[in-house]
Amino acid sequence: MPDCRSEGQELTHGKEFGAVKITDIRAVYPNSGRPLSSWRGEFWQIIVRVDTDTGAHGWGYGGGGSAAVSIVERHLCHHLRGRSVDSPEQIAAIWDDLYLESTPYGRRGLAILALSGVDLALWDCLARSEGRRVCDLLSEAPLAQVIAYATGSDLSLFRDRGYTATKASLRPDRGDDEMVERSQAWVMEARRVMGAETRLMIDAYMGWSAVLAQRVADPLRDELFFVEDVLLPDLVEELSILRPQLHPVQLAGGEHDVTDYAFAELERHRALDIWQPDVTWCGGITAALRIARRAQAAGVPVCWHRGGEVWGLHLIAAGYGMNLAEFHEASRVPESLLFEGEPLVSEGVLNMPESAGFGVRPRHPL
Repeated sequence: MPDCRSEGQELTHGKEFGAVKITDIRAVYPNSGRPLSSWRGEFWQIIVRVDTDTGAHGWGYGGGGSAAVSIVERHLCHHLRGRSVDSPEQIAAIWDDLYLESTPYGRRGLAILALSGVDLALWDCLARSEGRRVCDLLSEAPLAQVIAYATGSDLSLFRDRGYTATKASLRPDRGDDEMVERSQAWVMEARRVMGAETRLMIDAYMGWSAVLAQRVADPLRDELFFVEDVLLPDLVEELSILRPQLHPVQLAGGEHDVTDYAFAELERHRALDIWQPDVTWCGGITAALRIARRAQAAGVPVCWHRGGEVWGLHLIAAGYGMNLAEFHEASRVPESLLFEGEPLVSEGVLNMPESAGFGVRPRHPL
């Protein structure tokens, strides 16, 4: 893979650099060539590593597959060498510069997925260089435990693991009537297995119409906490019309929206009851903080997409968003995890890692 130490020119910024300067940045797509479903086969998660002149380094996790690796190593790296990573403010300045440099081909999609991995690696590097956790950089009193909710279908397992909330992914297979019946059947089964107090959610993954959403929600208004990703994220006006029609069921979404600019649009239209950005896609911690602060000012709850992974977990522990972390049990088998140190659910909660940074490192070094 290309090495940024041998290409590009040194940048100067009109001020002395701090004690920790970036010397190299690398990225890899660990799932390349694996038979993953849908778009994930080509554009799934990448690992990013940042090295510095002090020996401190950081790991990040972004999206975009091999295409994002190319963006990191053939473009963004040239704007990173020599930059200081001594404070969140310096990382935010780097983020803004990289966003500007990638604007002609970026603003959304692959460029931001790549930038997410870079930003997370920078935050990990900063925290490790200070011997602190990321959540400690974000809060003076972070939570020691975060409540988890299970996404998947094994209700008996979720009950036995102590979950108090669960979400099913339900898309129409044989028409709207079948979808309405299947939603009701799932709610009844979830209540039978997990109990009357369990918080229930449904993920439509952009597969429903507004009419179907209303048909599903009508008989389940006292049962469902939220329905997620009902329509395509571009249909902001349609979402803003649908949202009040589903109450008291909450309309959630935002995993496919990236940067604070996109969430400003959602705010203007009052399109969603709950925002669900993904920190490994939306632009990393820097963008996530901007989104969370916008949400707080607007009175909109945030429930991080895949928040049970360490990248979002530190935000939740620091008080940025609801104390409710999504956890995909089916994909969290310990021996298959890319990172060592990822916490697993016990008694319905996730214990925060105690190691510096995000508290994890790849099983196979870059």
